[in-house]
Amino acid sequence: MKQPRTDTEANYRLITRRAALLGGLQLTFIGMLGARMQYLQVDQADQYRMLAEENRINIRIIPPARGEVFDRNGKPLARNVPSYRIVMVREDAGNIDDVIQRLAELIVLNPEEVGRARSEMKRSAPFLPVTIADEVTWEDLSRVSVNAPALPGILPEVGLSRVYPQGSDFAHVLGYVGPVSDYDLKRIEDPDQLLRIPRFQIGKVGVEAKVETTLRGKGGAKRVEVNAKGRIMRELDRREGVPGSDLQLTVDATLQTYVQARIAKDSASAIIMNIQSGDLVAIASAPTFDPNLFVRGISIKDYDALTENKYRPLASKSVQGAYPPGSTFKMITAMAALEGGFISPNDQFFCSGHLEVAERKFHCWKRAGHGSIDLQNSLEQSCDVYYYNLALKVGIEKITAMANRFGLGERHDIPMSAVAKGLTPTKLWKNRTHGSDWVIGDTVNASIGQGYLLASPLQLCVMVARLASGNLVIPRLIKNIDGIEQPIPETTRLGMNENNLQTIRRAMFKVVNDRRGTAYGSRIIGDAMRMAGKTGTSQVRNITAAERARGVSRNEDLPWERRDHALFVNFAPYDNPKYAVAVVVEHGGGGSTAAAPIARDITLQALYGGEPPVEVYPSKDRNRIIQQQRELRSVRPIANVSREEQA
Repeated sequence: MKQPRTDTEANYRLITRRAALLGGLQLTFIGMLGARMQYLQVDQADQYRMLAEENRINIRIIPPARGEVFDRNGKPLARNVPSYRIVMVREDAGNIDDVIQRLAELIVLNPEEVGRARSEMKRSAPFLPVTIADEVTWEDLSRVSVNAPALPGILPEVGLSRVYPQGSDFAHVLGYVGPVSDYDLKRIEDPDQLLRIPRFQIGKVGVEAKVETTLRGKGGAKRVEVNAKGRIMRELDRREGVPGSDLQLTVDATLQTYVQARIAKDSASAIIMNIQSGDLVAIASAPTFDPNLFVRGISIKDYDALTENKYRPLASKSVQGAYPPGSTFKMITAMAALEGGFISPNDQFFCSGHLEVAERKFHCWKRAGHGSIDLQNSLEQSCDVYYYNLALKVGIEKITAMANRFGLGERHDIPMSAVAKGLTPTKLWKNRTHGSDWVIGDTVNASIGQGYLLASPLQLCVMVARLASGNLVIPRLIKNIDGIEQPIPETTRLGMNENNLQTIRRAMFKVVNDRRGTAYGSRIIGDAMRMAGKTGTSQVRNITAAERARGVSRNEDLPWERRDHALFVNFAPYDNPKYAVAVVVEHGGGGSTAAAPIARDITLQALYGGEPPVEVYPSKDRNRIIQQQRELRSVRPIANVSREEQA
């Protein structure tokens, strides 16, 4: 059937409209395609021409500036200084040997450093820069920069390097940084990409290691355009990282320098703590070392000299050392007896020079004995037999429990390496550790700080701070982070009978200020500054019956390693305690002769905020003290001058 003419015309008009719409869409698409082609080929021609000539975009990590460390008064302890170095990017260098040879014609290269760089390139990602030459001069840096087109993959860089302006004075507190090692990467779960940058520096020990994450910061990144030869053409964009936080420690650098100088001739340690806040204002160990040697990798010769030294300069003895506390522990035994109601302060025991327990003689340091003696006089004259008798009454469990309340046997939470827990033994501990039962002789030994007991100088300092205040003093080393003050632990009472604490304090006062006291020779003249303390001498060898019969050998007649440790703890001023002090001189002999004079000197330095007047010393000592101050004054300024100032 033939369609009507009107239907044919309608269909024709419909097809025409569709064709026009389709044609319009095609023209629009072609127009857009043409515009895009013009943008790419004309407007962006230069950029894509460079890319076409084998340019490429590299993303490179930007190491953040490490946080710096200061003392409580703002004196710098760990700083970052500009350091010039030459690095190589393996994937851009092509023939590594050829490039290194060309570089060697421009600057002097250390073969050992080059060998280390080759090893690092083999185990590092090809796009990571590896240091070929470190600490180069500005002239060398300029020479390499001028010749950059002939040195593919070679980049001159200006970075930051760690410097410790106070040198060895803070080595045991701060520790040091060093290049990341394979061992470091293995022990860190999901390590930061920053740590994979060859020779990136991280904290190895001390505060640098314990507060590593805070000090390190977060890395940034930059996109750079490099040509076929590896030369950077331009930086496309940059995302800055987050610099590490600055730390302010509680330590006073001036006081620390004095303490370090005062103990420098001994194998010793000393700690000064603010009793009110728990702030550690000085933490010294001797001998010490220069942490700057470790920053870029210490030489084998220098390292061997440190590790083979019998006085252990690498050890932070103030917190790592664990020693029998000797007679400094007698206050704990006395407090256990007083608090348990086993004795009153006026109760007396007779000292004949020894006490026989379980068919064994336990001797007093005074061979002739002290006769009848009460608590205060037993501490003043350090009678051992008095405490043997207390041990039989009190028992080891109560003695150990009291020691724990005063901070012994506790690993105090400060950011230093290998902080010792010490040892406060119990019957169960001995059975588990040694597979044998506790015997009464063990308790007798423990009562005077011998036997299994071990304590660090830090723990002894905490102990005396708690005795002086009656508070649960907690040591603190970080004062603020990025200017934000860190909280001081809330002061809580120990829950001890105040009369018992006063009895112990008065006895400690007599130790130093009474003529019969074992530390009378190290007293302070002047009521406002008088101190209270306790001497300690801990044996490191057994004295046989045969030796006692012929006479106990003097410390000075023994090899150094067999001599007794010398200890002294104190607080001052007596009437208003501000500082607690602990000093340990390894194999120093008697606490009264080796440790007490050091403790007295550093206590005065803390109380006066500098060199005290000679009048506060006993008159017989003043000429010697004047000479000592002159000698210490001559060496101390050197430690307070930065490397830049010395140069």
